[in-house]
Amino acid sequence: MSILTKDQVKDVVELYNIKTADDAHDAVKDLLKDVLERVLEAELSNTLGYDKHDHQNKNTANSRNGFYKKGVHSSLGSMSLNVPRDRNGEHEPLIVKRGQTDVSSMDERVISMYGHGMSTRDINQHMQEIYGIDVSAEWVSKITDKILPRIREWQNRTLQSIYPIVYMDAMFLSIREDGHVVKKAVYLAIGIDSEGMKDVLGIWIGGNESAKYWLGVLTELKNRGVQDILICCIDGLKGFEQAIGTVFPQTEIQRCIVHQVRYSCKFVNYKDRKLFCKDMKKIYTAATEEAGLEQLKRFEEKWGKKYSYALKSWECNWAVLSTFFKYPEEIRKLIYTTNPIESVNSCIRKIARPKRIFPTNDSALKIVFLALQGRLKKWTMRVRDWNMIIGQLSIHFGERMKPGL
Repeated sequence: MSILTKDQVKDVVELYNIKTADDAHDAVKDLLKDVLERVLEAELSNTLGYDKHDHQNKNTANSRNGFYKKGVHSSLGSMSLNVPRDRNGEHEPLIVKRGQTDVSSMDERVISMYGHGMSTRDINQHMQEIYGIDVSAEWVSKITDKILPRIREWQNRTLQSIYPIVYMDAMFLSIREDGHVVKKAVYLAIGIDSEGMKDVLGIWIGGNESAKYWLGVLTELKNRGVQDILICCIDGLKGFEQAIGTVFPQTEIQRCIVHQVRYSCKFVNYKDRKLFCKDMKKIYTAATEEAGLEQLKRFEEKWGKKYSYALKSWECNWAVLSTFFKYPEEIRKLIYTTNPIESVNSCIRKIARPKRIFPTNDSALKIVFLALQGRLKKWTMRVRDWNMIIGQLSIHFGERMKPGL
């Protein structure tokens, strides 16, 4: 079944004598019943290996054995289906399974396929092979649009008052805008709450990544109930620290060491990179900040003349690169990098790859949200050693930890 043309809609209106909204509802319900029964018949033909009345191609001892009535509920109301059966009782229907009394899940199946990265072409092929139904890109879009209210509700939900650790980063997707394809930043914030559980605090789609946009994100988090963030792990975006300090002035900031290493290596010749990285590692694996500064000094003496620009970033940003030194090893492992959010970004990219270019912000938002739902289902365990970590944080932050305990 494909999407109805205007002429087909006209025929339906005339056939069902549609004059009111209730008439239209009943007509659509009747069409759904017809589609389901046709698919059920097609499924049985597939099981038996021959179409109804096509006995010349029959190559089985099994055969059709009439119908039985099955009452089901749908998003359009209750209906009675004529379900075909086989004589041997071997056939297992797929679209309306044995014991299933609710057929309103078709939309959810399409949304699930879309959320697993299947392109519109893939979804159409799957629906054609399994159910004998052709679906258009417009139809898939309309079906998946049903999750937009759920996204808005999720995005505006009340958050906890305190998050000991929050990771913030952005990735980029290609989105069509005003007839042009542009790279837009997808902003993500992931928090670890006082129970040690990870959660995505929100998704935002904007233009290029900027401190100004992050300021709006942080303000929204505060308006949704976040009173305090103890430690915020970020990338090296200029002005990011000032944006955080404007909204959460007491928050300690840790720049991602992995981002810093990658940035420094951009200025290093390939033949020197292995040794350069080995010496650089001594800086951020030092036992204390003093030891880290000493390693930075030695690093500069060895590489400063040849790669002064690569070292300049370490010196200028040491205050936010060295925050993790003041904490025990268990906390250091959590905050020295934004890898937890990079892992989520990787999952989103994998699912978004078949789409390549999104026609609208909402289409990108849908795929990001669905990708996150898959990741959230896996976040069922607390952060390792959380009891020890929360005790260490309580000693360090004192009264600020009380609202979360």
